[in-house]
Amino acid sequence: MDSPVKAHRARTAAAAAPDGGYAWFILLSCFLVFGLTFGVIKAFGVFYVAIHQYFGTTATGTSWITSIAVATIHVIAPVASALSARYSHRSVVILGGLICSIGVVLGAFARNLIELYLTVGFLNGFGYALTWTPTVTMLGLYFEKRRPVANALASAGECILTFVLTPLFQLLIDSYSWRGALLILGGLQLNLCVCGMLLRPLKATRDVTCVKAEEEGLCLELLLKDDSKESKPTHLEAKELGISEASDQGTVKACHDEITNSTMNVQDSNDRTKRAGLRTKILQYVDYTLITNARFMVYSMFGLFAALGFFAPALFLVPYARSKGIEEYQAAALMSISAVLDLFGRVFFGWVANLRLVPTVQQLAATVILLATVLLLCPLASTFPELAAFSAAYGLVFGATVAIHITVLAEVVGVHRLGSALGFFMLIRSSGGLLGPPIAGFFIDKMSDYGTGFLMAGVALLVSAMFLLLLHQMNLRVQGSTTKQHIHTDPTGQNSQEVKELDMT
Repeated sequence: MDSPVKAHRARTAAAAAPDGGYAWFILLSCFLVFGLTFGVIKAFGVFYVAIHQYFGTTATGTSWITSIAVATIHVIAPVASALSARYSHRSVVILGGLICSIGVVLGAFARNLIELYLTVGFLNGFGYALTWTPTVTMLGLYFEKRRPVANALASAGECILTFVLTPLFQLLIDSYSWRGALLILGGLQLNLCVCGMLLRPLKATRDVTCVKAEEEGLCLELLLKDDSKESKPTHLEAKELGISEASDQGTVKACHDEITNSTMNVQDSNDRTKRAGLRTKILQYVDYTLITNARFMVYSMFGLFAALGFFAPALFLVPYARSKGIEEYQAAALMSISAVLDLFGRVFFGWVANLRLVPTVQQLAATVILLATVLLLCPLASTFPELAAFSAAYGLVFGATVAIHITVLAEVVGVHRLGSALGFFMLIRSSGGLLGPPIAGFFIDKMSDYGTGFLMAGVALLVSAMFLLLLHQMNLRVQGSTTKQHIHTDPTGQNSQEVKELDMT
């Protein structure tokens, strides 16, 4: 008879990623979620100019709106993962869409920057976290063989909607002011609720997160029940011996001691069962053991420094162009140029990653270094053709970077831990997303030059690339040890150490 763990493993195997069929609707949902979250954040640079002029504040003060939204997305990501495991991905995304819409609509009536921080910043970011994190997790569960391409196509939604929304926002601001444009944006973001309705649960996906816990011996409830059943006949036998007229006092006393010890053992077993059950539930919702994974922590440090440089350029590109004398619609067109090349970069380099020509982390390191180089060259551009060339190069390399960074995360921790890993990764990265634009804004205010913000972002990305190179070396070391374990097999011909290594991921 198979053990409960083996039976559970069989149920999990039956829920393998389909890589097709309804998975394409999950991809469509993720595509729209990317566009209506990070696409809106990238296009928000148009609002930045209008709000900056309306309130007459500093570059740092205005940049906090985007920073708070980005940081909230990262901080709330683990909460979104836990809520998705407790309830469902669909319900959490629908709730997030409602919160996004309410936050932006309330922001349209803001009387000062503090109210914009709370509405368009915090509330909107909170809703983004509840929509983006569960949708990306669901995409990883539905795709396995085509995961790099699926991630690239889904993230392309950010590019396409940035391309569409940037000139649209400028038109709406010119026609209805920034307040009217925010009202329309709030209605547009209700489509996130539709994206949530498309998230049909994959059978037994919630069980996947328990596999590791069960293999460690945490799911012992059935075994302990068997022990309890075995202990009950002993108790009855002792009772029968106790009432037997042929028993002497010594026998009765021995039986009484045996009953007491048996009862205490059963109680200890029940306590262990409760503790094991509690730990299993916690691991099911939040896999806190990830912090002991050295490769995951190194990759999280990459995310922390990369976030310092990811969001500032998109926020300050339009203001930088305006400061160089570029007229407003041409400045907005720069974001559209960047979005088109961003789209191409995501699809093409996602396809390249799917070919497995080089290790994915090595490809990511190369693109991050290229992105940093492009940003460091930005202050040399001052005319529209030069800025258009910069926007094209920035969009291409940015797309190549974003297309595969989630794929690398899945390779580091394994797909069965992707939900919790994505939440923790976003949480660790939150401080970078929060501080990146304000730090860039601080340098802009001090130097009175928007170009210094791009220099700061380039330096931060160079630092993040160092962690990717370190991760690549750690991967090589793991692969080397695995190769040696292939040579030394156990007497049955099976490599037990290799199995343990796979389980650790």
